[in-house]
Formats: sequence, C-alpha cells, structure tokens
Amino acid sequence: MSAIDDRLLEILACPEDKGPLLLAGQDTLYNPRLRRAYRIDDGIPVLLVDESRQVDESEHAELVARAGGIPQE
Repeated sequence: MSAIDDRLLEILACPEDKGPLLLAGQDTLYNPRLRRAYRIDDGIPVLLVDESRQVDESEHAELVARAGGIPQE
C-alpha cells in the first residue's frame, strides 16, 4: 500500500511552482522540475520549501526511477 492515497497524490502540488509531485518511495515526494524533495512523516507530506532539500543529478535519476518515471502530459 502507498504511503499516500492516489487521490491525495493527484491534488498535492509543489508549494514553490504549484506543479505535480512524484511519489518516490514511502517517504519522499519529488518535484523533478526543480529537483526538490519533500519528506513524508508518518504518512503526512511536509510540503514546506524550507523543509525540502535540493537533489543532485545522481539522486534525481534514482528518485525518478523509484517513482516510475516522469509522466508525459
């Protein structure tokens, strides 16, 4: 079972660019456009820019792979 319900994931957005987020494992939401990762604590997304972290090139590839790729629009 996912850490976040699929319906909730559809409406969650990055607080910085307001775009969609990828679920990259049980504990991370990821914005591949800004390369910013947000943690999930006990099933609750922490969507605060000050609490997020920047991601380097190798971790970007890992998070995108864990999320199943970047959806095409």
